[in-house]
Amino acid sequence: MLPLVDHHCHGVTREALDRAGFEAFISEGGPPAPGATNFDTPVGLAIRRHCAPVLDLPVHAPPLDYLARRTELGVAEVTRRLLTASGTQRFCIDTGFHPAGLTTPDELAAFAGGSPGSAREIVRLESVAEALAADGVDAGEFAERFAVALDGTLSGRGAVGVKTIAAYRVGFDLNPVRPASAEIAEAAGRWLRRGPDGERGWRLDDAVLTRYLLWCAVDHGLPIQFHVGFGDADIRMHRVDPSLLTDWLHQHRVPVMLLHCWPYQRRAAFLATVHPHVHLDLGLTLTYVGPARAAAVLAEVLELTPFGKMLYSSDAYGVPELYHLAALAFRRGLAQVLQERVATGEWAAPDAVRVARWIGRGNAVRVYGFESAMQGDPDLDAGGDGDGVVLGDT
Repeated sequence: MLPLVDHHCHGVTREALDRAGFEAFISEGGPPAPGATNFDTPVGLAIRRHCAPVLDLPVHAPPLDYLARRTELGVAEVTRRLLTASGTQRFCIDTGFHPAGLTTPDELAAFAGGSPGSAREIVRLESVAEALAADGVDAGEFAERFAVALDGTLSGRGAVGVKTIAAYRVGFDLNPVRPASAEIAEAAGRWLRRGPDGERGWRLDDAVLTRYLLWCAVDHGLPIQFHVGFGDADIRMHRVDPSLLTDWLHQHRVPVMLLHCWPYQRRAAFLATVHPHVHLDLGLTLTYVGPARAAAVLAEVLELTPFGKMLYSSDAYGVPELYHLAALAFRRGLAQVLQERVATGEWAAPDAVRVARWIGRGNAVRVYGFESAMQGDPDLDAGGDGDGVVLGDT
């Protein structure tokens, strides 16, 4: 089985779920159509097909049987089985989205059979700013205090990267220039005077402040993850085309990680081709198109993307089924694409296996600085012959 590093994911719930609770976690959308459920989706069918056997159920087990078996086994056992089945060795976990009630990075690693150090944190930039606003900050001090807070958060948590949800809040058509101090103070004043957004609390959606957060991230030099494309109903799709970031990308060389990317996967591939610091994944896209279509989407990205620029992620959140489905769709889709290239004689088998290793694990090991913990790792060996990895493994 191809080992994986999941460079963008979230915790899973520690609580037992009823049907409504479970279905809420397996959809990025709102309520299902009248008379339907969230099991009536590509994800819902894939869970019944591919997760049911992990829980000792027949394939295509009915939803009620599946949920009853989850209850019978208990949350911990279901989580252990599905995370172990995913074959994921390392995790980079974004803890900024509704972390209450979810596993910590160390807890998630333990369920997957890994050591505490095998799960590292990704810090969400907007969450740091919103926590600062909740604690109380003057507009004129916002810039300095945010920089200090970000530095302390990154070092205190041993984070290996940061993430922005600019896609959900302001889009990517941003002025690429670093904002001036007076501009930041003015924008902070507007945002702070507006106050919390009801039950959602503080919600940073100011374009000037978002630019400042991004430049602070550049100053730290850690990989910067961008949600791109497919997501929930807050997304305005025309504003999250990653090519809108082009002028900003020209101004620095800090690693930029474009997450998910659908339906802009080909534009993301172009950016990764022409910018040495741009990388991409297909993230939750593969989970939601399912194993049946994963190869088609992967083939589009691999038309152009340099093989050292693509990574694996699941973007799994809430339920461990999403970890298993993402890994399964990725491995099967990648195997199909690479096997077709070998079968036609375009690629040699050792090259295909080397590319699979890079995308599944090696590129993340390099970009996030895991090399010191993996000296002599064959996934980092450009001359490896592929021993021990079979393209068809799932």
